[in-house]
Amino acid sequence: AASVLLGSMEIKESLFLLCSVWNHRTTASAKLEKTFKIMKSNHYPKILFTSFRCETCSQEEAKYRCPRCMKYSCSLLCVKKHKLALSCNGVRDKTAFVSVNDFTDLNLLSDYRFLEDVGRAADAAARHLTVHNPTAKKLLYGLRNKARKCDIDLRTLPVGFTKRRENSTTFNCTEKKFYWHLKLIFPHSHAEYTLKGVPDDKTLADILKPYIDPVESDPVVCQRLKIYTVSPQSDVQILMKIENRKQNSVRYYELDARRSLLDNLKGKVIIEYPTFFVVLKTLKNNMVILGQGKYLFPVLLYLDILVK
Repeated sequence: AASVLLGSMEIKESLFLLCSVWNHRTTASAKLEKTFKIMKSNHYPKILFTSFRCETCSQEEAKYRCPRCMKYSCSLLCVKKHKLALSCNGVRDKTAFVSVNDFTDLNLLSDYRFLEDVGRAADAAARHLTVHNPTAKKLLYGLRNKARKCDIDLRTLPVGFTKRRENSTTFNCTEKKFYWHLKLIFPHSHAEYTLKGVPDDKTLADILKPYIDPVESDPVVCQRLKIYTVSPQSDVQILMKIENRKQNSVRYYELDARRSLLDNLKGKVIIEYPTFFVVLKTLKNNMVILGQGKYLFPVLLYLDILVK
């Protein structure tokens, strides 16, 4: 509906300019003037979704189409229902894939405006005070240096990135201890939680207790993560994505819940702050653990042949 409206406005503006420039005594200008008057009076036919039914109630004729998921709706109530059911925010995805056959001038205009927005955001980030603030640079350098001494390859992103803005990790020089910004993702429950100020000497088991322990966890959190709380603790697996790998070769570290956060992060690359994926061994997931991929058996077989 938005695309149709935008197209109609563009036609109106174009016809208005043509009518004002051309000679009104010619036949062509007379026809254009007549067409413009019809469009201005809104007597031209409007395009409606007459051949589509509401995809929420399946009863009424559709009047709206969601820019995000392209679902048809008939009323405000059905729009709200579809957003709640599909977790849709109703905002058009400017980076969604469009095939060549479906690519139009409106898509080209959208891409152009998107690139302009990116350019403005990059320019604003470059002008941000923290970029040229020597104190902030010194703190980041000190944080990376302390992490390097602990055998942790901590890498920070430029100003303007979401993870850079979110990161609240600090190092206490008196206690000689990291207080990490940490993100926990529970894929089986579609939930994620952010923790701030987590000491590096705390074990992963203690970190997870307020979430998956049936006794110590909050009732609301316990209900949301029910699939974890009812499962045996031995089935819980903590994974961390390995950075700097190709997109078609994503692997994960398996972490030891009995060891401290610092011990689990040693020898690993961390971009801004750690993100842990809490999964269950009994449930299927697409996360391949390092050393347990599909190529592990052929390699071992080949090595066995070489030894023989």
